[in-house]
Amino acid sequence: MSTCSVSKGCFVFKPDSKKRKVSSTADYFRRANNDSEDSDLRFHTCQLLWSQIKQETEQLQEELNKNLYENLTRFLRQAHSNFQEKKTDWACRMKSSEIPTAAIVLGIKHLLQKLMTQLLGYRIDIESSEEDNDLQISPNRIHCSAASLTDWYRKLPKYNSKKTDVDTPCKKRILSSKHWESPPLVVIFKDMESFSAKVLQDFILICSHCIHEFPLVLIFGIATSPMIIHKLLPHSVSSLLGIELFQSLSCKEHLAKVIEKLLLTNRFPFKLSDKVLQVLINIFLYHDFSVHNFIKGFQLSLLEHFYSNPLSVLCCELREASKRVSSLSRSQCENLRRLPSFRRFVESQESNKQTVLLTDDQCLKETTQALLQGLHTYHENYSPVLQCLHVFISSLPKYPLGKQITELYCTCLEKKVWETEEYESAMQLVRMLAKDELVNSLEKCVEIITSSPAKHLGDAPEKLEEYLRQFKNLEEADDDQGQSISSVKELQKKTDLYHLQKTLLEMKESRRHKKLTKFEVLRFDVVDFIDGLVRHFLAPAEMQTLNEVMYFREASVLREHLNAAPRVALHTALNDPNFYLKSEALKSDVGCISNTAPDICIAYKLHLECGRLINLVDWLEAFSTVVLVAENTDSTAKDQIDDVIHARFIRAVSELELLGFIKPTKQKPDHVARLTWGSC
Repeated sequence: MSTCSVSKGCFVFKPDSKKRKVSSTADYFRRANNDSEDSDLRFHTCQLLWSQIKQETEQLQEELNKNLYENLTRFLRQAHSNFQEKKTDWACRMKSSEIPTAAIVLGIKHLLQKLMTQLLGYRIDIESSEEDNDLQISPNRIHCSAASLTDWYRKLPKYNSKKTDVDTPCKKRILSSKHWESPPLVVIFKDMESFSAKVLQDFILICSHCIHEFPLVLIFGIATSPMIIHKLLPHSVSSLLGIELFQSLSCKEHLAKVIEKLLLTNRFPFKLSDKVLQVLINIFLYHDFSVHNFIKGFQLSLLEHFYSNPLSVLCCELREASKRVSSLSRSQCENLRRLPSFRRFVESQESNKQTVLLTDDQCLKETTQALLQGLHTYHENYSPVLQCLHVFISSLPKYPLGKQITELYCTCLEKKVWETEEYESAMQLVRMLAKDELVNSLEKCVEIITSSPAKHLGDAPEKLEEYLRQFKNLEEADDDQGQSISSVKELQKKTDLYHLQKTLLEMKESRRHKKLTKFEVLRFDVVDFIDGLVRHFLAPAEMQTLNEVMYFREASVLREHLNAAPRVALHTALNDPNFYLKSEALKSDVGCISNTAPDICIAYKLHLECGRLINLVDWLEAFSTVVLVAENTDSTAKDQIDDVIHARFIRAVSELELLGFIKPTKQKPDHVARLTWGSC
């Protein structure tokens, strides 16, 4: 279409009527791996694995919340169970000014209002301001409408199990089991910390005067601590509330449950390396405390592993992996031979075996199947032994190896845990445990080992049961105790300094050559046995052959996607627009400024060459030079072009000022001050 015209005008270019084809995730996955013949198989394996992981996490969330929901529903039922009797019973009427209040400590924000809407079967809307989230309740308006609210409640139909609008299974399970003659009016403050204290106080005071007219229940969603109730409300107001506390699992304990379900199991072959897991945990601890975001980071790791690793096609069930090994192509066999862990394995073999592994694909496939079986067995044994170690060290003073099993797991992934000082300190403390503590720990270990699917732990279950049996049948001799008592009596009789020192030295010498009791010998045997299990089964994952197939190790890639670094991203986008736009026209040599780049990129690169103060005239001249470097213009159009370039320059400078790279200065009117330094 030509845009040449005698007069100036506005030209409209209509888009193509054909709808643009939207590429699916599978297409993107396939295009990026056009050199791999199994990209479709890897994509479907990734999808299948993620669906299983998602189902597992949702089931865990439902199990964790089930008890909380049931207790809250019970509280709502019992809050006004005798509402009709309150009007006649004087003692109950004296207490009827108390408003039943449920304080739910969730640790992080939940959509509690949506949850309670589903539980109760009807919705209570409260107007809220979008700016400060405060209730828009005028005290005068509440006083005037209290009678209307009471009349509205009295006109409500009786709520019973035959009501037809209860449609969800959750509502049927909760509401149809009992006849609700006086259903409570539930008001939910889903984020109590964000409400104005004055508005909340007035609301509670007004409601307390009409609580005997209709059953009201308040629910406070608390993100920090239950003490926030007493900080926001004075005693005169908080005394009007009959508070019952409901507390969900803390976010750290919830995260430990998720990691145990996803990583400390043999159900899912995909694993995270120590550095990747540490990145996700650091984001959780230092940014948001969100288990949901941790699971999203886990999903990103899963997708990146299957997207970038050609051998991830073997990251599946053992039986399916063995079938896929048999159909590996020549190029995939070469990828296996290039793995660092496999090269270490080859170097440990005899010379003739090395030659066969490097040249014979059939021998390589058979060896790979055996190695995958060994990796599967490693994961099968890893979890129960790690849990047993955690049982012994989780209650030690100062927690040398951490309190949560997550901390212990990260340490074991990173290095040989038995070579650390923290492990030595923990084992010394375990050797000092009392009989009751040891027996309790052994009972938990026996339960863990017997309930685990691990079948290659040798005689570990029988040995632990034998140790437990010996402890229960052990009877301590009282000889040493009687000897110590007699020594103490002698010390009490002799008061002169010489005999006292002599007796103390004799006691010290006797302790040095003292024979260990049966209990102490048995305790040392148990600790040595646990130490042997740790050294044999808790070797770091990177020592296992073919660990690259199962473990995602690109922590830098994950950090680049998840860690917030806006300044670095801005510098990259402005200094190298091709990095994000992926346009061949924007490619340029290092240190060069291309005239095809966006105006803001040209202005940004030029401003990097300036000092603290930037002369706008010089900056404009340099900008014009870069823009016009490839344009051949005659003198008649030069003035018009200069106006256009000037407008483009002003816009680019304004955008840089908005982004915080420059600011006006009072020192010189035709200058701006530079605000950032360095490469980013």
